Amino acid sequence: MAKHVVVSLSGGMDSSTLLLRCLKEYDTVTAISFDYGQKHRVELERAQSLVDYINGQIILDEESKTAEYPNNITYRQIKLDGLVDLLDSALITGGDDVPEGHYAEENMKATVVPNRNKIFSSIIQAVALSVANRTGEQCDIAMGIHAGDHAIYPDCRQEFRDADEFAFRMGNWDAERVGYFTPYLEGDKFTILQDGEVLCGELGLDFNEVYSRTNTSYKPIYLNLAFVNNEDEIVDCSDWFSDYKSASSVERVEAFIKLGRPDPVLYADEEGPVSWNHVVKEVTKVLENHNN
Repeated sequence: MAKHVVVSLSGGMDSSTLLLRCLKEYDTVTAISFDYGQKHRVELERAQSLVDYINGQIILDEESKTAEYPNNITYRQIKLDGLVDLLDSALITGGDDVPEGHYAEENMKATVVPNRNKIFSSIIQAVALSVANRTGEQCDIAMGIHAGDHAIYPDCRQEFRDADEFAFRMGNWDAERVGYFTPYLEGDKFTILQDGEVLCGELGLDFNEVYSRTNTSYKPIYLNLAFVNNEDEIVDCSDWFSDYKSASSVERVEAFIKLGRPDPVLYADEEGPVSWNHVVKEVTKVLENHNN
């Protein structure tokens, strides 16, 4: 196994799968999320929940009767929300409405956040170099960028990664101690999800527990829901639901359809919660219309 890695963890499906891959490949894992004023801030709650779930997994040694925690992720959320009224993007609080439709359509450029990955990578690079200098060992940077993002997001392309790495090495002493880990650069959301399914088995994690703790929706919907149980108590089950119309959600649903299993996150539209079968039906229409 390699020694150290710093992961950019958005709370979405791709970076969460990357987190699992890093747990499999590295001795120590540091995960960093960013609060930059995104409308879909629920992804930060999901990221924290996933880290808590993974770190809480216990292996009981029957012979010694001792409990071990095999995974120990160091996790931080970095607040950049002072930028919220300075950045122009449909993903930022106060920005235009997030467009709906297929993820390859031209209007999806409205979801680009200016220089977002450069901002993130600069901080991740600084942390990784600090880990490398402190330990005297190599530390990698892991990012979940993939081929499905290349058309819309220039900062997810290999050309950008190469230029960014060059600038980092020009601007820092001992930068050769930092490497890059982008295992999904030539894949898509389906291949990422396939890897996640395998990794859950290898790491002893429950697939539904992992992916219910992720958010891919750029237009999440908060619903105030409650019911009365058999003891006449009011039970609050209010929660964030994913939409199925924004491009990011369409891409995620398509991956689960191909995998042949239901997405464990909850879905809703303007009328309230919807079933997985309804989500599949509506997303299939979008995919067919795009291909025709």
